[in-house]
Amino acid sequence: MPKTARSLTLDDQLCFSLYGASLAINRAYKPLLDALEITYPQYLVLSALWEVDGQSVGAIAERLGLDSSNVTPLVKRMEAAGLLSRERNPADERQVVVSLTDHGRDMQARSACLGQTLFQSAGMSVERLIQLNKDVQAFRDSVARFVTERPEQ
Repeated sequence: MPKTARSLTLDDQLCFSLYGASLAINRAYKPLLDALEITYPQYLVLSALWEVDGQSVGAIAERLGLDSSNVTPLVKRMEAAGLLSRERNPADERQVVVSLTDHGRDMQARSACLGQTLFQSAGMSVERLIQLNKDVQAFRDSVARFVTERPEQ
């Protein structure tokens, strides 16, 4: 007999497995991030800027799937730490452009240990982890589309 939504245990629920995986990754990363003196959200902002430097706060927020109002205070703290700079866009004063400083660029090489730790801790082949990442991204995108496209209830 198939399990119904009422009979699913926590371990049967994909959302719980993804939540637990996220917590486990954060626990594995925490000592490394502490040594770098950055938080995981700061690492994500840096990662977005390592992909494309000189982005607006809005573009960074979109890349991370966050609201600009969540990214702005984060970026301000990172500027105070010397990781990046913020400047108003002369073509549009409403827009703040965020750029890496030398210190922020240097963090890319210093943070390589994060990916290495994840690969080591997973006990899976690189190919399997790459496929898992693609599968999770496809799942995320499908759920995001569902949320965006569903009619108001």
